[in-house]
Amino acid sequence: MRIGEYGTALATFAGGCFWCMVKPFDELPGIVAIVAGYTGGRTANPTYAEVGTETTGHYEAVQITFQPDILPYERLLDIYWRIIDPTDDGGQFMDRGHSYRSAIFVHDARQRELAEASKRALRKSRRFKRPIVTPILNAGAFYPAEDEHQDYYKTHRRNYNLYVEGSGREAFADRSWRSERDVAELRRVLTEAQFRVTQLNEDEPPFENAYWNNAQQGLYADILSGDALFSSTDRFDSGTGWPSFARPIEEGIVRREAEFRGGHARTIVRSRLSGNYLGTYVQEGPAGSPPYYRVNSAALRFVPLERMRDEGYARFVRLFAKQE
Repeated sequence: MRIGEYGTALATFAGGCFWCMVKPFDELPGIVAIVAGYTGGRTANPTYAEVGTETTGHYEAVQITFQPDILPYERLLDIYWRIIDPTDDGGQFMDRGHSYRSAIFVHDARQRELAEASKRALRKSRRFKRPIVTPILNAGAFYPAEDEHQDYYKTHRRNYNLYVEGSGREAFADRSWRSERDVAELRRVLTEAQFRVTQLNEDEPPFENAYWNNAQQGLYADILSGDALFSSTDRFDSGTGWPSFARPIEEGIVRREAEFRGGHARTIVRSRLSGNYLGTYVQEGPAGSPPYYRVNSAALRFVPLERMRDEGYARFVRLFAKQE
């Protein structure tokens, strides 16, 4: 999608070290730019060293330029709550002090309404035993951080990975958002096959799954989140007995990661926002063709072309224009 086709808006979040606040949002469909910087303070153009002294009143934060028609503000809030500790008013994880506190900085009345609603819903869920203390504040001046702090997870990959692991941030998220209650709810809404595939990284039998030979036009969505993942325009017969695709419907909506199981290494594929296991990324396709995505039907819901507009996928209809 070309950026000019959709309007843009700003979202600003503080959640501890701003190095860790870029990657969860970066490269998702609808994200135009992410800048790490400083906001909420008393001085103009602060430096990293000055903010670190706790004398300027600034928060480390990220400012996101996004396209609400593609990635609504509500989805950004969902991501945000899952990557912070909203019960900590003294910092975040191993980073302590005012500049590392969490906060949502809203840019207009509608953002405040949505942010307040999401905070109430989180409190009502009783997911956390301690009070939700993350404040919702009016956005003010935002100052970009020095170049070395931009895209830190890409430019300093090893340091970033060590830092995130040592901080306890990801372990906290796993504990908080994958409780026994969460697993029980997934078992309630998913079939046994869907649960075993999406949550236990198991593959269904080849040639004995819903979409392995589906010839209809349409898109394949995440069985839980509804995110559009793959299109029949990129589907091909890999001869494996599973749905296979040359590429995702949009870059950034799926992620690849290494997995070692039973003495074997493979590259697995997950739906990025739900975390559901989808299948594997095959490095070499049939007869030496390019790599492709081999996906389990149980992780997907197929939406036929004629139903796409009614089910909220209108912006993808034009993918099929050349075939009509």
